[in-house]
Amino acid sequence: MPDIRLISWNVNGLRAVWKKDFLEIFRRMDADVVAIQETKLQDPQLTEEMRRIDGYESFWSFSSVKKGYSGVAVYSRIPPRNIREGIGIPRYDNEGRILEIDFGDFLFYNVYFPNGQMSDERLTYKLDFYRDFFDYLEPSRADGKQLIIAGDYNTAHNEIDLKNPKANEKNSGFLRVERDWMDEILQRGYVDTFRYFYPDTVKYSWWSYRFRARERNAGWRIDYFFATENMIQSDRIRDVGIDNTVFGSDHCPVSLTIRR
Repeated sequence: MPDIRLISWNVNGLRAVWKKDFLEIFRRMDADVVAIQETKLQDPQLTEEMRRIDGYESFWSFSSVKKGYSGVAVYSRIPPRNIREGIGIPRYDNEGRILEIDFGDFLFYNVYFPNGQMSDERLTYKLDFYRDFFDYLEPSRADGKQLIIAGDYNTAHNEIDLKNPKANEKNSGFLRVERDWMDEILQRGYVDTFRYFYPDTVKYSWWSYRFRARERNAGWRIDYFFATENMIQSDRIRDVGIDNTVFGSDHCPVSLTIRR
């Protein structure tokens, strides 16, 4: 049977990227599951064209606290067993940041982790989100289920993961306290799939719109596929990638291919 190809992409506004050939890019990616973050949509703004791409079901979570903010979606041509929005904690679920898809032999999570740059309050929110989200996953992981957590984590883990680490040590996204949480995710039994396969490869998934950052490739790797260790041990993960040839957003898509 053919492998399963998964894509994760922060589109930074679905309506905006739709006008930049999103549908053509989507078709070209030819993925079984496409997870997008930062849709910046409310339900009434979702067109039928966006909702119903031929061959795919779509699932959505919207922010109820602010318009034009956050939001995640999953397009899938694999029928899911169950879909859940959020993790049962309103302070996170109200921002439309999490979709859980049960595909039977693995659980898939599309997550838009918070950005901590705005204030100390938002940084605390971000760190609390990391803790509470991975606490929520723990019973499933401990039970031996295979988990994949895709999305924009809004943190570069190590110096190899951004162009200018020293200049960003005091900026949210590369604070030691945030990077400690990336360490914690690994310690809890998850694998950064890109770094597992490509331990020394320098490749980025996000670039600021300022200072011609993408043109200069002055980027950050903040979009990840983490998976439980049992997916590595069972030799289920085939390949991972970062496709920085795709434009339309300040992020590019990242991919994961697994054995069906």
